[in-house]
Order: sequence, then structure tokens, then C-alpha cells
Amino acid sequence: MMTTMEYHNPVLLKETVDGLDIIEDGVYVDVTFGGGGHSKEILKRLGENGKLYAFDQDPDALKNKIDDNRFTLIHENFRYLKRFLRFYGVKQVNGVLADFGVSSHQFDVAERGFSTRFEADLDMRMNQKNQLSAYHVVNEYDEEKLRQVLWQYGELRQAPAMARVIVESRNENEIKTSEQLKAVLKQFLQHKKENKVLAQIFQAIRIEVNQEIEVLKEFLLQTSEVLIKGGRLSVISYHSLEDRLVKRFIRNGLFEGEPERDVFGNFEVPFKKVGGLIVPTREEIKINNRARSAKLRIAEKL
Repeated sequence: MMTTMEYHNPVLLKETVDGLDIIEDGVYVDVTFGGGGHSKEILKRLGENGKLYAFDQDPDALKNKIDDNRFTLIHENFRYLKRFLRFYGVKQVNGVLADFGVSSHQFDVAERGFSTRFEADLDMRMNQKNQLSAYHVVNEYDEEKLRQVLWQYGELRQAPAMARVIVESRNENEIKTSEQLKAVLKQFLQHKKENKVLAQIFQAIRIEVNQEIEVLKEFLLQTSEVLIKGGRLSVISYHSLEDRLVKRFIRNGLFEGEPERDVFGNFEVPFKKVGGLIVPTREEIKINNRARSAKLRIAEKL
């Protein structure tokens, strides 16, 4: 059995939990439980009457459940935040924490198919019950849809050519494994940039498989409903598209366009930002290389 330490090394641990400005008898939510690193730090700061709810759709995360009567682990996607808090009789909370990174455990278990390092079936599902997998994206999406996935979620300039090559190759033989996909796209993997480009390709497919952008939007909209006035939102994102959505939502309460203004040019927003953008120190990145692209934003409910 994998230990919590092997499972996940929490990024920006102190800064993210500090951002919640925890009160001892408050109610908090960690929507990305994983190995429980952030949750354990929250529990350290709660008094005996405090309460912490955590979400994780990954069955492997259930092995890390914390034995504490103040803690409840909900085995669901955090896109259902409001629904399951209501199920437990909770209408509003004092703080919500989210870390949108794929856990070290998910990368390190070969058969999950998240990592470029291993030979594995094309899967990448965070919830194994979901029907859509990386196999379906690679083998069943049409060329235009593949191009959009690679361009939008992987920010790959060669997305049109990559999509075309994938379709041509799968017409001969289906692409079942990560190594087969790498072989198909070999011409795009320059020696010095091979790992970076592969990471972008796998990231794009993973985001599509798990509907990560749609889930993020649904989650953020619900935070403005479940947080009390003065409650805190503390969010770590790793992909520029995610970070832009978080930044725009905190600033405007919208993901696109501008909010409607009154006759005086003012507009209402659900949050105000707290401090500026926070990124890991060089020392943290040395210890945990996966922290290198992390961006933390903190907001307070108005």
C-alpha cells in the first residue's frame, strides 16, 4: 500500500492554508484531497468544534482518509460541491481550498496512463467510472476536434499537423498505448524539447478526458454561493488556461467578457483578491519539481 508521503507532496502548503485565514470553530472544504497534505494542515489549525469536508473522486485517495471526528471525506467530483455539502447539512462554509494539480501518485502509477515515462494503456481518467478515456479521444475524435484539444489545452503550435498524423495512423492501426502514441508523433519530438512537447500533448488529452475546464468553471461559480461573507477561496492552478479563468473570476465574477456596470460605471463582483499572485520559491521547486508551474490566488467573499 502506498503511503501518504509517496502519494503526494503538497505544493505551497503553508501559503495556501494561510490564505484561508482559519478560525478555530470554522467549517472548511478541501476539494482536492489527494494524499491529504493540505487537509492535515487545516485540521492542525482547527479547534475541537471546527469541521473539514474534503472531496476526491479518485478511489486511490480513499486510502489516505484521516481518522478525525472533525473530518469527512466525500468520494465525489468537486463539481458537485454545493450538492454534497447540502447532503451533509452544510449551506455555507468559511473557506474553500483547491489544488488543481495531478497528484504525484497519479503520475507515478504506470497503469493510470498519466505519465509520459511509462508504457501504459491510454487511460488518464481520474474517475475510473467515467466512460471517456484517452483511448477514446485519440482513436474516436475527428481531426478538427483533436486539433482543438491539442491547441487549446496543450498550447501546441503544431496541433493541426499532429491531429492529422494521429488520424492517418489510426486509420491503419488503432493507438492503444502511450508508447504507440509517442511513436506516432515521433516527428514532432525534437531531441532537446521532447519531454516538454510530450508533457503538453498528455496534458491536453488529460484535460479533455476529465473535463477539467468545465469542472473548474462549475466549481468556481458554486464557491460564491457556499462561502459566507468574508470567507476565503485559496486556489492553486498549474495551466495558464486554468489560471486565467481563476484570475478573471476573482476580478469580474465572469469567465468571458465584462460585467454589466450601473450608470456610475460600477459593477458588483462576488470576490475581492487578497494579496498578489504567489508562486513557489526556488527551494520548494528543488524539493518538488512538479511545483514549478504552480500559481496560487487567494480571494475573499464580499
